[in-house]
Amino acid sequence: MAVLDGRMPDTLPVVPQSFMFAVETAGYKIGEVNRNGRKMAEAHIVSQEKYGYDGCVIDFDDATIAEAVGAKVIFRDDEPAIVDEQHRFGVRQRGLLAGKAQSPHLLVMSATPIPRTLGLLMYGDLDISVLDELPPGRKPIKTWFITGKKRRDMYGFLDKQIAAGHQVYIVCPAIEENEAMGDLQAVTTYYTETACALLPNRRIGLLHGKLKPKEKDDVMQRFKAGELDVLVSTTVIEVGVDVPNATVMVIENAERFGLSALHQLRGRVGRGAADSCCILISDNGNDAVRERLQFLCRTSDGFAVAKYDLETRGPGDFFGSAQHGLPTLRVADLVQDTRTLRVAQDEAKALLAKDPNLIDPAHRALSDEVERLFETAGAMN
Repeated sequence: MAVLDGRMPDTLPVVPQSFMFAVETAGYKIGEVNRNGRKMAEAHIVSQEKYGYDGCVIDFDDATIAEAVGAKVIFRDDEPAIVDEQHRFGVRQRGLLAGKAQSPHLLVMSATPIPRTLGLLMYGDLDISVLDELPPGRKPIKTWFITGKKRRDMYGFLDKQIAAGHQVYIVCPAIEENEAMGDLQAVTTYYTETACALLPNRRIGLLHGKLKPKEKDDVMQRFKAGELDVLVSTTVIEVGVDVPNATVMVIENAERFGLSALHQLRGRVGRGAADSCCILISDNGNDAVRERLQFLCRTSDGFAVAKYDLETRGPGDFFGSAQHGLPTLRVADLVQDTRTLRVAQDEAKALLAKDPNLIDPAHRALSDEVERLFETAGAMN
């Protein structure tokens, strides 16, 4: 079995943990492919050793799953594969893992289904299980959208939150300033010129992808331990970070993030018993952009977020690597023709139940077309 994981190296969530336990007790090996690099994958494997798991790490780049402990990665046809935090991976990366066997068991997990995935769930061959309850004691997260004119007032609110014993995340979209970025907030400059300037008496940390792994881990551990009041960061904290005492998430230049990323970042707070909020900051005057941010203020449902993306961006090309954008259908509309498409899916399932290999001469043309599609673009995943 292999686990394709897009999280930071914390503990694995309960669903893949349970799946891994079942796989391990059945006599399979466990490997991990981690989008964040070998060191993070190794950290996950080490963290699972206390549960008795025996694993290895699989390296990969954007084009190829490379080698695992000196040997090419080969999965038997009956071996399961897990894709966790699947929105963090590209279509090709997920397909490479699934394509290592002819018909692997595939478990896909995400708190925010991306549009292409939602399209497959609605019209494709994925079964879905929804965990739609908050853990005991957690409260819904309030989300607000403001412009930069309200930033100083917002910092007064942050100071009160810190005085009450809570902690704050502030996320910026870039690491360093660049002339081509325009008014994009760079985390290094924002840290000194804004955060430290407006919260002079608070303990503020800086986290971004260019720091060395040990430096990043040190900053994160200090924040977890309550030694920092504020963490100014890039999206490296998007997944896998759990600090129950953090109650405010501030996202600068919110228009530069996709709804999936905004929803994930919002999920970093609201993990304790205290009231929590997410503040989206943007000076973009485009009506569509503002409506998108306002929509996120109105819902905390990951599937509602994905549905909105489906209606505004499309589910992606089912037989291609496009993550979003309308698929090349000549007549059907995936948003408006939901009922018709579900009927078509039911008819396809009924046909396959009678003729699973499409060997009936009457189905020869259909079989040839299906084979052509898969040969052209590979399996859907």
